[in-house]
Amino acid sequence: MAKRGDWVRIHAIVLKAAERTAKIPEDTQRCDLQQWTKGFLQEEAAEVGDEVTVKTAVGRMVKGTLIEEGPYYTHSYGKFVPEIIDIDKQLREIMFGGEK
Repeated sequence: MAKRGDWVRIHAIVLKAAERTAKIPEDTQRCDLQQWTKGFLQEEAAEVGDEVTVKTAVGRMVKGTLIEEGPYYTHSYGKFVPEIIDIDKQLREIMFGGEK
């Protein structure tokens, strides 16, 4: 259970597919416009699935469905690429004259 002030992620539907403009690609028109936002929970307590309000890092108040407590980044820059080591060595040689 999340408490007031906890860092959380919410989800909201900004526009239903039927409400979207005809000026966008057809496949995009068929999809709801969705928003995921992170912020500080404003309710005293809430559980995943509850409708809540968060205050974002820049102070905006946003409403949505609580989907995650304590969200964190899970992306990476990919798997190890051996060529990057060679590029590093070449760059150091060009810039500094070696590995110093």
